[in-house]
Amino acid sequence: MRKALTAALTALAALATLAVAAGTAGGSTATAKSPTASDTAMITCGRTRTLGVAAPITGAAASIGTQQLRWARYWVTRYNARSRRTKFRVVQGDTQLPDTAQAIQVAERFASNSQMLGMVGPAGSQEVQVSTAPLRRGGIVNVSGSATRTSLTTDSTRRGYFFRTVPNDDQQGPRVANYIRGTLRHTRVAVVDAQNSYSTGLSDTVQSVLRSRGVTVQRESVNEADTTDFSSLVARIPANTQSVYIPWQLAPKAQLFGQQLRAAGKRAVLFGSDGLFDPDSFRIPGSFVSFFPINLSSPVIRAYRRGPGRGKSELFGLPSYAAADVVGKAIDKACANGTATRAEVRRFVNQTNIPKAQSLLGFRIKFVQRRQGVLGPGDMATPANFGIYRINNRGAYVRVS
Repeated sequence: MRKALTAALTALAALATLAVAAGTAGGSTATAKSPTASDTAMITCGRTRTLGVAAPITGAAASIGTQQLRWARYWVTRYNARSRRTKFRVVQGDTQLPDTAQAIQVAERFASNSQMLGMVGPAGSQEVQVSTAPLRRGGIVNVSGSATRTSLTTDSTRRGYFFRTVPNDDQQGPRVANYIRGTLRHTRVAVVDAQNSYSTGLSDTVQSVLRSRGVTVQRESVNEADTTDFSSLVARIPANTQSVYIPWQLAPKAQLFGQQLRAAGKRAVLFGSDGLFDPDSFRIPGSFVSFFPINLSSPVIRAYRRGPGRGKSELFGLPSYAAADVVGKAIDKACANGTATRAEVRRFVNQTNIPKAQSLLGFRIKFVQRRQGVLGPGDMATPANFGIYRINNRGAYVRVS
């Protein structure tokens, strides 16, 4: 009996040793501090503060992710040029949308970075969802300039941690549906989701509103990222379909789908979401795209075109500039006495109040504190409506509503 007990204790000790070793050598999940410890850990701010930026810098969605990184860096450039005492530096994380595994790795790396007090991103709604656990364990605030899925703020999972500088899908979806039915007067519509949380959320909303207004809606689904031949999807869309709603995130794939639709002799109008606002990649004449509210008259946009934009406005990335502004200002307030905690930064982000005159979005940036209809904590309190753009025969995006 004694030998058996000794053997059992020895085995338990060995397992404990292996567990410790695995926790030391493994990912940040095993070694992450508790939320309390992460929240209260004091970080010395120093003269240079660290700002994380998570975006799809390479991969299928690089055309939009690089815009977000450049706009966030542009905020840092302007801040550093004005500030004599303190500076910011960017630590970038390449999430490679739609590969959410990369987003998790970036979140874990950011959460374990002992100098990082806040971050911009992630970009896609699905990336935000999978990043929630590591970012909350690390106590780090994340402000996205493009994740629009409504439940990200309304399901309370990320309350106090996740914020966004764009409206949500329950603001975008009805805007699109009402334009299709009320302005275009279309009654036969196909809705094609891209099999991810961003796309299905918008598709569900637009489909529901259209059907409630007497529109015949055909629902389709396609793996946008892995599809190179859309001929079978094109074949399923009836010739008398008036518009096809595609809330996708990969503009080159939308362009390919549109070309194949036209090659098949089908003239349905394509209607994309904010994820397809990419004048360099999605250029099917006569198509429409809904997009974030922005202040097109801002001199900052003109300065960006002369600088990192290299002659282009790259407006999809602009809300990430606003997100960097939110996080940067919160870090400055938390660092007023030379040290700060991540909990303090989150609190100051929640208290953000950037006047309209200082906002590139065309309205005051202030976050909802409690559920208000389709808005949840982390949404902007009074955002302007989504704009509707039409692509003309030269491929230019012209705002029509």
